[in-house]
Amino acid sequence: MPRNYVTIDGNEAAAYVAHKTNEVIAIYPITPSSPMGEWSDQWSSEGKPNIWGTVPTVVEMQSEAGA
Repeated sequence: MPRNYVTIDGNEAAAYVAHKTNEVIAIYPITPSSPMGEWSDQWSSEGKPNIWGTVPTVVEMQSEAGA
C-alpha cells in the first residue's frame, strides 16, 4: 500500500497529535500558537474521532496559567 505524504507546519502537527491522543484539549490562543487551537477546535466541531473513537472536547482557557 503506498503512503501519502503531506507537508504541514508545526502548529498543525501539534494539533493533530493533541487531537488524536487526548479526550480534552486545553487551548489558550496566543500568537504564534493560535493555529494549533484553531485546528483542534475545527476538527472537534467536525466530529473527527481520536484514536479511542471519541471526539475530544476543546476548552479555551482564560489565562496562560490555565492552559
